[in-house]
Amino acid sequence: MTVYPKNGIIVYRIRLKDKYNKWNQFRNTIYFANPFFLVSRERIIGYARKKALKNKGELIMSISQENKEYTFRDYLTYPEDERWEIIDGVPFMQASPTPVHQEVLTELVRQMANYLTDKPCKVFPAPFCVRLPLSTEKNEYEVKNIVEPDISIICDKAKIDDKGCNGAPDMIIEIISPSSIKMDRVVKFNKYEKAGVKEYWIVEPDQKLVSVFVLQINQRYGRTEIYTEDDKITVSIFPDLVIDLIDVFTS
Repeated sequence: MTVYPKNGIIVYRIRLKDKYNKWNQFRNTIYFANPFFLVSRERIIGYARKKALKNKGELIMSISQENKEYTFRDYLTYPEDERWEIIDGVPFMQASPTPVHQEVLTELVRQMANYLTDKPCKVFPAPFCVRLPLSTEKNEYEVKNIVEPDISIICDKAKIDDKGCNGAPDMIIEIISPSSIKMDRVVKFNKYEKAGVKEYWIVEPDQKLVSVFVLQINQRYGRTEIYTEDDKITVSIFPDLVIDLIDVFTS
């Protein structure tokens, strides 16, 4: 579900499944005539969640206010039991992960955590806040790009604080769902490349594929390497770490 603010009107659009179990985008639209600042965020979220669940849909929401850029200061006010990201000052609420998503995440974290035992680098599964500051942002509270990758590997302990990670992780893995394809393949791809994330994986549980992007000397991601469930991946930033995808995609 997405939310579009326009002329003080909040417009909800929910993605639902039809009788053939295929996604029908924008099948239902709900309008709130109140300006956003007169409607509590909790009331909006609660109503939208109930509507989506009732219709067996997904809650994918972006809430923004005209002429306002949200920052890490706003992020810190959001409820801890909700997963939010802010991209270029626009907040996005993430859908709850599926069991398959969590199984894939758990196995990837297991293999990586076993390898990283007694090593300086650490693996952090979601929910874990990563701030991607720009040089023009004076302090961490002004940061307008805050993400919660499914898996982050961080080798610089100075980047880790009690709020998460301040700066680019060395490696990020995103496990995509139908609702996050554009975000993970385009928006986050560009953000991670610009921030200097050395290695970025996009995992597709439904297709049992992994796309690997490695940052090159020109600070751009090189040619995509694609792996299937029968493959093993050598992690570029850890040449002696090999991830067995058979175990990752076995459910």
